[in-house]
Amino acid sequence: MSVERVRSAVERRDLAALVEAMAPDVVFHRPATMRPVVGREAVAELLAALMVVFEDFRYVAVLGGVDDAPESLAPVSGPLHGLVFRATVSGEPVEGIDLLTFDDTGQVTNFVVMMRPLAGLLAIADAVGAQMIATSGSVQ
Repeated sequence: MSVERVRSAVERRDLAALVEAMAPDVVFHRPATMRPVVGREAVAELLAALMVVFEDFRYVAVLGGVDDAPESLAPVSGPLHGLVFRATVSGEPVEGIDLLTFDDTGQVTNFVVMMRPLAGLLAIADAVGAQMIATSGSVQ
């Protein structure tokens, strides 16, 4: 299952395997901004920074795919899956959900991250920004 491939790569902290699971035109929606990161290479830079700043990251639940939603709901291209996570960043606890949509080949086409509480989200924004500046000289 495609969601298992992503879960396993994240839990092993295997950046190469995680990036390989992304479609070339993947769209990554960050929790702190409405501007998405688009494309496998750009998303890879962000995922690399996230792997550095997350402490004790773990998935705690998997939500099943849905591809037979009622017409009154917004359509999703492909089954939608959710991975519920918990972690710590700079001493702040966070919990959230990764919402993943896959194409017919099993690659992630859409990756939406939602997170709480605000203190944890702010800690992640600061830590990821600092990490990206340190490694690439800029923040996306």
